[in-house]
Amino acid sequence: MEGELQRRLGHNLRARRQALGLSQEQFAEHLGYHRTYIGGIEQGLRNLSLRSVERLAADLNVDPLELLREAPAG
Repeated sequence: MEGELQRRLGHNLRARRQALGLSQEQFAEHLGYHRTYIGGIEQGLRNLSLRSVERLAADLNVDPLELLREAPAG
């Protein structure tokens, strides 16, 4: 399905942010990004390059594949 990875990335990023108990604004500031950029990623609207995914993962201190993995069912 077209755009599935964008949506999955957004879902996983939102889950990480919520696990930290941060607002989008706090999360974006923590990572050094603008709130609207993070919001666009979370909504699955941004088509990030692989380098951007790598940078974002590095900023989160996670493996880039963690941001692209399908969430377990349940």
